[in-house]
Amino acid sequence: MTSKRELQIASLVAVVLFIIGITCYAAFPPPSPKEPVRLMFQTTAGKVLFTHEVHNKEYDLSCLDCHHNIEEDEVYSCKECHEAAGDEDMPGRTDAFHAQCIGCHKDNDSGPTECNSCHAM
Repeated sequence: MTSKRELQIASLVAVVLFIIGITCYAAFPPPSPKEPVRLMFQTTAGKVLFTHEVHNKEYDLSCLDCHHNIEEDEVYSCKECHEAAGDEDMPGRTDAFHAQCIGCHKDNDSGPTECNSCHAM
């Protein structure tokens, strides 16, 4: 049978190792990617998961292929220019996404063009 003293020592060692692990995790976090790896868009038609990495690396698209009107290293979120509603001269977010994404997929004869292909979640 294990003595009370041995249990106390084992508990103390476990707590110390736990604290060391938490400290190391907090002190040395993994580097954040320069761009979002995946984006989840919440829409009324269903969630849309977009992966930057697939479009950048596998399809060899540059930032300018999707993020138009950018200056040098400044990439803006779509919602900064394309409001959900309001400005009649600027397409809304939904219309901008549909024109940009579906338009590119049709032009390149690749990628989903049907609603439930993207709005799958």
